Amino acid sequence: MHIDFSIVSENLARVYGDAECVVNIERDRRYSYREFHHLTNRIVNMMRDRLDLRRGDTWVTILNNDNLSLLGFFTAYKGEACACYTNTTDSLAVQENQIGLVKPKTVFIEAELLPTHYELLKIHGLTIVSMDPPPPEFPDVLYFWDLLEGVSDRNPGVVNDDRLDCMILRFTGGTTGAPKAVMYSTDNFMANRDLHFAMADPVAVRQERLLHFGMISHASGMVFFPVLFKGGCTLTMNDRSMLTFCSAVERERVTASLMVPSMLYRMLDDPEVAKHDLSSLQTMYYGASPMSPTRLKQLQQRFGNIFIQLYGSSEHAGAVSVLSKAEHMPDASGSETHLSSAGRVVPGIELMIVGEDGQPVATGEDGEIWMRSRAICMGYLNNPEKTAEEFCDGFWKSGDMGRLDEDGYLYVLDRLKDTIVHKRCNVYPNQVESALMAHETVVMAAVVGIPDPECGEWVHAEVVLRGDAGTVAEELRKFLEERLPSHSVPRTINFVSALPLSPVGKVLRRTVRENSRQQFERT
Repeated sequence: MHIDFSIVSENLARVYGDAECVVNIERDRRYSYREFHHLTNRIVNMMRDRLDLRRGDTWVTILNNDNLSLLGFFTAYKGEACACYTNTTDSLAVQENQIGLVKPKTVFIEAELLPTHYELLKIHGLTIVSMDPPPPEFPDVLYFWDLLEGVSDRNPGVVNDDRLDCMILRFTGGTTGAPKAVMYSTDNFMANRDLHFAMADPVAVRQERLLHFGMISHASGMVFFPVLFKGGCTLTMNDRSMLTFCSAVERERVTASLMVPSMLYRMLDDPEVAKHDLSSLQTMYYGASPMSPTRLKQLQQRFGNIFIQLYGSSEHAGAVSVLSKAEHMPDASGSETHLSSAGRVVPGIELMIVGEDGQPVATGEDGEIWMRSRAICMGYLNNPEKTAEEFCDGFWKSGDMGRLDEDGYLYVLDRLKDTIVHKRCNVYPNQVESALMAHETVVMAAVVGIPDPECGEWVHAEVVLRGDAGTVAEELRKFLEERLPSHSVPRTINFVSALPLSPVGKVLRRTVRENSRQQFERT
């Protein structure tokens, strides 16, 4: 179907008018719906007329949230060139690989990154646009706001095919392997919007003020569309400090945010949090990695029943399953078993648990999670082999092991690649990590398998302790023996000061596994 997204945006501007649409916390920029519509029109017209970004071209961003909000989904879908979103926290080597794969024509970058990135960008022949005035030592770098001078705010009038045209590229998290460039159509994120509205706790009209603590270019982008289509306000921040977050919540009367579990643990442990009034928070979305049930209870005691779990992925632009606020409470029989689930499948999603033979398994049995909906991406850029491997008849094979129970709750057991096989028994690292984090001294844990010729793999844990806790490995092992089957109890436990995290705060098990295996090979 054909779509002119500038007309969609124009109608939103008519409906919501002068209501706040986008607020950049650190730059103190505020745009109403009408102003945001006109600004994104100007940006697209500038891209087409002054940067010659036309159909078949790609532009890339290396931006923090404030600037990314201006070049986000609305700008991408109003234009004709493809937008590629990267993370500023990616290493220079990773970004060079990304640029080599995508082959963009233009890059929009933070001025502060020019000293480290300029040579790389020139080698690849990119037109460089700085979002702030560039330092004088980079005279050929263009300044974004100069480029916008005198540009019309008329609707660009670009018509795209909402199913067939790739308009956005984002990279997978890379927690289990090399990141892949995921291709999205316009309809993928329109489906993201529609699936959110099918949830038990949809965004209320004109009431949400959602602060993006995480990157819009990754998990936090899942709630960008639903908020703007309901007349809410999306607020952005660039750093990851609890002080900035708490100050913004208090000052802006923020009602919602989205964090990965490691970020929420910081809310429990950071003394800054107790110094601020966070009573305006009514909703806290979380996802991207498993939540410790013990830590979840602590969060509920501290902040109330405001939590909603979202299960999704880079390949599926919308939520696949949701554990609603009501489902964060014990059920009618008093059971809390479902709190370790990822909730129930969102209406409109086709989800199957599939065995090794590619056929659906019976309810309650383990298998791989397959999903299909309008939100499923178009595949991986320039990687037909991987696309063919991971997609089947419109289903995406998630690589997650899971099961569905009789009540429709989805239990995400672990990544298929992360499952440890110890003496022919499956060990799911997520379950071992959750048990570890039930101990009062454990802040974070990562569990991996170490190859062994006799048992296949043994279970190894890397553990971060709270403060100067005096916990020893044997004490933790005894604690786990009361909560786990014997084959899941780690043979070895190593205490570390920190675990490697992805740019969005997910533990990089792949890195933990490689480092641990190298360590044991040397000993």
